[in-house]
Amino acid sequence: MKLKDKIAIVTGGAKGIGKATVIKFLNEGVIVDLWDLDEAKGNELVSDLSAQGFKLSFQKVDVSNISEVNSAVEFLITKHGKIDVLVNNAGITMDASLKKMTPDQWQKVIDVNLTGVFNCTKIVSQFMLEKQNGVILNATSVVGLYGNFGQTNYVAAKSGVIGMTKVWARELGRKGITVNAVAPGFIETEMVAAMPENVLAGMREKTPVGRLGKPEDIANAYAFLASSEASFVNGAVLSVDGGIVI
Repeated sequence: MKLKDKIAIVTGGAKGIGKATVIKFLNEGVIVDLWDLDEAKGNELVSDLSAQGFKLSFQKVDVSNISEVNSAVEFLITKHGKIDVLVNNAGITMDASLKKMTPDQWQKVIDVNLTGVFNCTKIVSQFMLEKQNGVILNATSVVGLYGNFGQTNYVAAKSGVIGMTKVWARELGRKGITVNAVAPGFIETEMVAAMPENVLAGMREKTPVGRLGKPEDIANAYAFLASSEASFVNGAVLSVDGGIVI
C-alpha cells in the first residue's frame, strides 16, 4: 500500500482496534500520533514500538474537548507541517435500555462518539484543505446501520457518524479529501473477550464466516482506505463484519 511517510492521527489508539490500526500503519511506513485518555497505556505502547524503530508519538487528548483537539493538532502541524490521515476511532459505551438510560449516560456517549468525531474533523480538515489533500476515516458500527437493543446512545452516535461521513464526502471530495466510514461487526477486543463464553458462541453463530473479527481485520480496512489505492472511494460505509448484516 502507498502509505509510506504519511502523517496520521489515530484517536483511541492505545488499545483494541485503535492499537491494531497504529501497528498496521507503522508497518506500512506511516508516522503516527496516537491519541487516548489512557496515558499509561499510550506511553507504554509508544515506548515499546519506538524501541522497535517505529516513528510514533502519544498525546493525551479528550476528543470531546475541542480546545484539547486544537492544541494537539497545532503541535503536530508545528512538528510535521501537515496531517495526511485522520482515523476517528475513539469511542465509549454506556449501555442501558431506554427506560433505564440516564441523561448522563446519553450525553457522555454522544460527546465522545459523535461530537468527538466532529471536533477532530473540524480542526484537522482545515489543514488538509490548505494542502488540498487528505483522508478522513470514521469508526461507525453495524449497530449504527441496523440498531441494537439497549444502545440508544451508541446507535444514535454511530448513525450520526454515518450521516456526517456522507455530508463531508460531498463537501470535501472536490478539494482532495476523501471521507469514509468503517462499520465493524463483533470484534475480539478486550471488552468482548471478557464476555461469557455462551455469549461469544452466540456471536460466532450469528456471523456467517463462523468467527469473531480481529482488531487487525478493521486495521486492514483502515489501511486500504487511507492508501492511494482507495482514492476513488468516497462517502462509503464499509461493513467489516463477516457477513453478519446479510
